This record gives sequence, structure tokens and C-alpha cells, in this order.
Amino acid sequence: MFNVSRPATAPVSLAKLKKYDSGDVYQAICDIFYNKCYLCETKEPHDINVEHFRAHMGDEILKYDWNNLYFACSRCNNIKGDNYNNLLDCCNPQDNVLRAIKHLPPTTPYAKTVQIVINLDSESAKTTKDLLDKIYNSEHTINKKVSGAYLRKKIFDQYNLLLTQINSYYSPIATQEEKNTAIERIKLLINKDQPYSAFMSWCILEDEKLSQLLGETID
Repeated sequence: MFNVSRPATAPVSLAKLKKYDSGDVYQAICDIFYNKCYLCETKEPHDINVEHFRAHMGDEILKYDWNNLYFACSRCNNIKGDNYNNLLDCCNPQDNVLRAIKHLPPTTPYAKTVQIVINLDSESAKTTKDLLDKIYNSEHTINKKVSGAYLRKKIFDQYNLLLTQINSYYSPIATQEEKNTAIERIKLLINKDQPYSAFMSWCILEDEKLSQLLGETID
């Protein structure tokens, strides 16, 4: 997960209380969340939902509340459903969601699971971990098993791009220019506008040398 900053001013269409996913809402949500699902971090997902962070359950205030609308892929929205209403909030600056939840990438393209580890002793952190575990690792239906495997493969592909740059940086024959180039490319891959940035960021935070170089730039 990754933190974002939400503008205080709501899209105009929400004032009509007729539709919570009008074009202006969609565009605003897309911009705020870097066109990424706020849960699985897939960039430019095929099926997009304007998702309710807290299930509205017919509550008209929650249904059209600007601060309750998030950018999610349909798969994550389906898994989350109405069952997870106590999550860490990536729009709340008090919740450092990246540091609270450690994301460790798959070690092979067809790894059966990824590791999601909580670093924060709170009920919201535990609930968030449970949801993310289900999103990345669940096999409770054949559809979720297949789509989960595909998701982990995409995370690995991004991780492989990062490993290439890490290997370039640590190469014993790398010139200083090549090291600098590798660092700049790593910075791009861990930027939160990139897909699966939490996984990439934690690879760097877990590295003794690179965390000293880049740790303060990771948010």
C-alpha cells in the first residue's frame, strides 16, 4: 500500500447525491491514486471501481462522501466487499501504510505466495494484513487462484526490473556513472506512482547499503 494526499474540494457531481462514480469523480480518484488500485497496486487495471473505503450499507452520507471514495480494481473490490471496514487509511497522513505493512515480493515468477508482514500492533494493521493476504494469496475460488497467480507474476516481473538495477549497482566492474544510473532507475521503480511500489520499496529498505542511500526518499 502507498500513501496519497486527497484534495479537500470534492468533485462537483457529488453534490447532486445521484451518482458517486461520475466522470469527474473517476478522473479525480484516478489522479489521486496514480491510476493504481490502492490495495493490490496494479497500474491501469482493466476493470476499475470507485470503491467505498467504509461500506456504505445504504447510508447516503457514506455513499457520496468524497473522503470515502477510493480507486480500486474490480478484483480487490470484490474480495474486500463489505467485510473490511477497519483498514489502515492510505489517505490519512497519520497512517504510514508503507512502513506499517511490509510487502515482500515473490521469489520466482510462479511463487505460490507473497509475504505480508505487519510492523504495527493495531487492529487496523491486522485487518489490513488479512485483506492483503487474501488479495495476493487466496485460492478460495478457481478464479481467485488463477487471477492471484497472474498478479504475483506481474509483481515478480516488476521485481525483476529492480533486481537488474540492483545487480548493476553492485557489479564489481560497474563504473561510478553506471552506479549512478542504476540508483536513478531504482528511484523510479520505488516511486509510489509505479506499479507494486510497496514491494519494490521494501526490497530497498531490507538492503543494508541501499536503505542508507535511499531510505529517506521512500514514503
